[in-house]
This record gives sequence, C-alpha cells and structure tokens, in this order.
Amino acid sequence: MHIIARSEQVTEQAIHGSPETSAGGRSSDRTGWSAVLALALCVSTLIASEFMPVSILTPIASDLHLTEGAAGQAISVSGLFAVLTSLSISKMTRGIHRRALLLSLTALLLVSGLLVASAPNFAILMAGRALLGVVIGGFWSMSAATVMRLVPETQVPRALAMLNGGNAVATTVAAPLGSFLGQYIGWRGAFFLVVPLAVITFAWQWLTLPSMPSEAVKEQHSALGILRRPKARLGMAAVAVLFAGQFALFTYLRPFLETVTRLDVPALSGMLLAMGIAGVIGTWLIGRMVARSLSTLLILAPLALAAIACGLVALGSFAGPTAALLSLWGMIGTGAPVAWWTWVARRFPDDAESAGGLLVAVVQLAITLGAAGGGVLFDAAGYRTTFLASAALLGASALLCGLDTRGSGSVEA
Repeated sequence: MHIIARSEQVTEQAIHGSPETSAGGRSSDRTGWSAVLALALCVSTLIASEFMPVSILTPIASDLHLTEGAAGQAISVSGLFAVLTSLSISKMTRGIHRRALLLSLTALLLVSGLLVASAPNFAILMAGRALLGVVIGGFWSMSAATVMRLVPETQVPRALAMLNGGNAVATTVAAPLGSFLGQYIGWRGAFFLVVPLAVITFAWQWLTLPSMPSEAVKEQHSALGILRRPKARLGMAAVAVLFAGQFALFTYLRPFLETVTRLDVPALSGMLLAMGIAGVIGTWLIGRMVARSLSTLLILAPLALAAIACGLVALGSFAGPTAALLSLWGMIGTGAPVAWWTWVARRFPDDAESAGGLLVAVVQLAITLGAAGGGVLFDAAGYRTTFLASAALLGASALLCGLDTRGSGSVEA
C-alpha cells in the first residue's frame, strides 16, 4: 500500500507539477521566470498563428477558391471563438487545475495547426481557426492571474511586459516569415511551422509550470458584470473601435501592397519585416511612456493611426512613403495593448482579473468585426473606402478616450 501511495504521489506531481510552492501558490524565482518564458513562447506562437493569414491571404484564397475578403474571415472566426471562450472559461473551468488547463490549451494549439495546414476546404480551415480562437481566449484570460502565481508581486509588471514582448516578436516574425516561406513551401507549409513550436511550448510548460490548483474565487464581478460600472463603459468602447479600426486595415495589407504599391514578394516581405521591427521598438517605448502620461497616450495613439490610414490612401502607390507610414503604424499599433493593460490595472486594481477577461473579449470581438467588415468593404468598394473607414473608427477611439478621461478623472499612477 505504501508503494501504491508513493506511486500515486509521483503521478500527481508529474501531472500537476512540483508541490514545492509557497502557500500563495508561487513557484521559486528561478522556475517561475522559466515558466514565464515558456508562456511568452506560447504567446508568440499564438499571435503568429492568429495573424499568419495576413501575409499569405492571396495564396489561401487562390488555393481554396475564395475571394480575398472571404479568406480574411480566417482571422475573424478565431476572434469570435476567442470572445466566447474569454467570457465563459472562468466558470466552465472552475475547480480544474490551472497547470493541466494551460497544457490542454497548448495541446489544442497543436491540433489547430495540423487542421489548418491540412485543410482541404473552407470548412476545415475555419474549424482549425475556431480551435485557435479557443486557445487565444483561454490563455489570455488566464495570463495575468497565472503570472501573479509565478513571480513575486513586485515583478509582475515586468513579467507581463515579457508576455507583451512575445506578442511584439510574433507580430514581427509572422507576417514577413509567412510571406517569405509561402513562396517556397506554400501557405500550408508556413502554417505547419506552428506544430513544432506548439510541441516545444508544451514540453517547456510541462517542465516549468508549478502546481497551480484552482483557487476558491472571492466575490468579484463577472467579465460582463464589469460593464455595469460606469467607469468601464467608455474605456471599453474606446478599445473596441481602436482594434476594429486597426484590423479593418491591417488584415488587407498584402492585397493592398500587391495591387496598389505593386510590390513583389521579397519587397513585400521586407516591408512587413520593417513594420514588425518597428512594433518591437514601439512596445518598448510605449511601455516607458505609460508611466508618465497614460491618458495622453491613449488619446494620441489612435489619432496618429488614423492619420497614417489617410496617408496610405493618398500615398499608397509610392513604395518609400508607404514603407515609412507602415513602420509608424507598426510602432504605434503593436504597442497599444501595453497601454490598455496598464489602464485596466490602474482603473480596476481590485477587479483586474475580471476586467482583463472583459478586455480580451472586447479586443477579440473588435478584431473579428474589423476584419469581417473590412473584408466586406474591400470586396465591395476597394481599399480607399476600407482605409478611410478604419481612420474614422480610430478617430472615434480618440474621442471616447477623451470623454473617458474627462468623466472618470486621470488614470495616471
């Protein structure tokens, strides 16, 4: 009996991780930061998977006999399922060990990559993208709470910045790498690269994530319940139109660059790479700027993006100005989530988990509607109408941020 009991104990540790954590559920500094790095790799893989269609939209549409607008729905469907998951995962998984849940989500990421890479038709492609949406919604909803259990409280902001850094790196790599590899190994081969990355991520998390039993949740607002608080509504509305405006334009950059700027694949890949590198720089800069003037940044960022969208309409046929504008777009747009996560932490210090879940849902729904609406406009009226609609939404975000700041007071530290 002693041997059986010892065997069960070892099995439990293998599944749920080492029990040698503090009473609060935190792991040691060394293993905690290794786990944070594993989560950052997971973020990079997720973001790369989500936005890979942007760089290979044209070959996907051609191979599956779709319009470019219809192929763009491969992004919007993942956003839709991310919304549904982020709003429901906390209740649906109550009592489930958090380590096991994170590993299960990573396994779903692998399945998603296999489905998309082998999709014979539009339906299977959408099924794979829907699974990806489940992983995105689940992972991001749990990210802040997970980080808080991995590192000391004073290091949580640094760890969250590392996750956002993974986001920026993936944005840098996914589009140009997908475009470059797509011409040699096809769009299916480009998507299949997600599979080994998912395997590595799963193994790393298995080795480093500590035991994280599901904790008894104190009385808090639900994600949707946060909207009952007046100080949440304008801010969340501003987030929604910001991301809808961004992705109404961003999703259709490849066909724009091919047909308007008239770039070949190597030049297009280089421009997207420059845009991604600018995004990494922008994430670092905005991470420093939010400590000084968050409210001003939340207003000026969408105004700058709206001006860039108008500039692309006016100068899109010229490669040089287009490259400069897209680099600015990457710098500002990629860093925007850092500012909004900071807004959540400052505006809802006692309800950050619920507010964070709502933010995930709002952002993913906005991406879904922006990509879908942009596709309809792109097919029906061309890039000019699409990009100007994007600018209008971005301008509305700046206006709502201004009203939110005036109505709720400063959100500075």
